[in-house]
Amino acid sequence: MRDEFIWVEKYRPKKIKDCILPEGIKKTFSEFLQQGFIPNLLLSGPPGIGKTTVAKALCEELGCDYYVINGSDEGRFLDTVRNQAKNFASTVSLMDTDSKHKVIIIDEADNTTHDVQLLLRANIEAFYKNCRFIFTCNYKNRIIEPLHSRCSVIEFSVISEYKDEIMAAFFERVLNILDGEKVTYDKKVIAQLIKKHFPDWRRVLNELQRHAVGGNIDSSILVNFSQVNIDDLLKFLKQKNFENVRKWTVNNLDQDAQVLIRRIYDSLYDSLDGQSRAQAVLVAAKYQYQSTHVADQEINLLAFLTEIMVECEFK
Repeated sequence: MRDEFIWVEKYRPKKIKDCILPEGIKKTFSEFLQQGFIPNLLLSGPPGIGKTTVAKALCEELGCDYYVINGSDEGRFLDTVRNQAKNFASTVSLMDTDSKHKVIIIDEADNTTHDVQLLLRANIEAFYKNCRFIFTCNYKNRIIEPLHSRCSVIEFSVISEYKDEIMAAFFERVLNILDGEKVTYDKKVIAQLIKKHFPDWRRVLNELQRHAVGGNIDSSILVNFSQVNIDDLLKFLKQKNFENVRKWTVNNLDQDAQVLIRRIYDSLYDSLDGQSRAQAVLVAAKYQYQSTHVADQEINLLAFLTEIMVECEFK
């Protein structure tokens, strides 16, 4: 019942053809449908891009009996995963379908512990005749190699060539949702929101639902959106203006830390001297990794920018 009120669930696509994906990725899953077969899969990509949606749609279309374990919650506990996976995988499906296999979806698998991942590797082998596993993760480097080697890895990434096409498709999907919910809107505001959070579709829908309570979405909500002005940041870094860098950091704490660090690095590349580009890679990698573990994201982001400011030479 709760899912009927949450837009992310209410409008979650039930078929692969309805998922907004680059054609190459959609073709891969369409081939699984044609073959009527699901291998063990590791789906990797940024949050909100649709990995879990695709995993569920694949199971639904093939008529698979499936079970979802959230790696950030119960998936962190060895005994819980052992019992849930064993109880589901070892029993015969009661669903009246032609599917040969059950499927266990481990959502946010990169948040499970090393011991849990070792257990899951053993389960893949123990229940191979009856069950397949689909793992979703934001950071595949946090998945142990023995799981990598037992899965087909599919990267959910949108290269720049298809970015506008994907955003346009989601823009049309969002307008249909708002029309169906009888919410009035300003198309420019919707486009700006999608561009800001790309490719996190889940966050876009959550933001829209939150602001649609009053029945209208217009430019007045933009005061709530902290626009990431990378050009200003580059200017402050080049000037070695720590106070303005610190203010910029505070104003952009609502951004996803890993995504923001990547965007900053991408923008830095053309602004740095050759040797400093290599240094920026090492600095970005260090702080992007730390952002998944630190308690204070403000300090971590400011430390990243400070090190760039001090260690790198700008053109």
